[in-house]
Amino acid sequence: MPILTELNLYPIKSCAGISLREATLTPAGLMSEQIYDREWMIVDENGDALTQREYPKMALIAPRIKADTLELRSPGMLRLEVPLGLPAPEDEKLIRVQVWDDQVDAYDCDDTTALWFSNALGVKCRLVRFHPDAKRYSNKEWTEGADVPTLFSDGFPMLVIGSGSLEDLNEKLVAQGRSAIPMNRFRPNLVFSDIAPFEEDFAASYQLGAAALKPVKPCPRCPMPSVDQATGEFSADPLDILGTYRANPKVDGSITFGMNAVLLNGEGTVIRVGQNVDVELAF
Repeated sequence: MPILTELNLYPIKSCAGISLREATLTPAGLMSEQIYDREWMIVDENGDALTQREYPKMALIAPRIKADTLELRSPGMLRLEVPLGLPAPEDEKLIRVQVWDDQVDAYDCDDTTALWFSNALGVKCRLVRFHPDAKRYSNKEWTEGADVPTLFSDGFPMLVIGSGSLEDLNEKLVAQGRSAIPMNRFRPNLVFSDIAPFEEDFAASYQLGAAALKPVKPCPRCPMPSVDQATGEFSADPLDILGTYRANPKVDGSITFGMNAVLLNGEGTVIRVGQNVDVELAF
């Protein structure tokens, strides 16, 4: 029986994640202590999203949810605490931000926070937070026309990967005389064990207790898996190995690893590491 072995929440897009023992499923992705996946994002002076693709040291910005703040740490920096409470309407400062093809309104965090991130990354930037009135949806071509909300993710609320897929890749890397890589290079939200390598590609749904997830789109891979999440530096890129057997015609031949997924039903269900997962295959 497949088992849920990892739950990862990424409060700030492209920064370090938080490993969880349990999380709540919502249509917009995982939520823990009222904090949503990719609820915050770092933007440049034009409001465009920054990611590890250009700024690999974002991997070293580590968040932790405290009682009423999001605590942030980065090497060589004093600790920063960002309030979790939303500003009063008269105090809110909005900024129009760009994440891929979408523009949405976001809360602009204060100048002290902007300075902290600018110093951490060595580029002028700001931290923004998804506005509760903003609307952003996944590509309907992959959701069968359904309006599936997402915050600052690349495009879908959840990413699922089977541990067997990474084991298969690592076998090929080691056979080439290279080092195995950890799962965090691929930044999944949910990891399942005890399924065959790449079986997630062929799943119709995942049942986790009262909730069901549906994989909808193979996840095309950019160079981000080459970023060592422990050092914030580029290392050997596994895409050359993946390219020999993971080019996917469903996404114009892009190299894929993992499946983007949406919530079918069971909003508010709490899922836990170690629980069984019922995988229904599509064939």
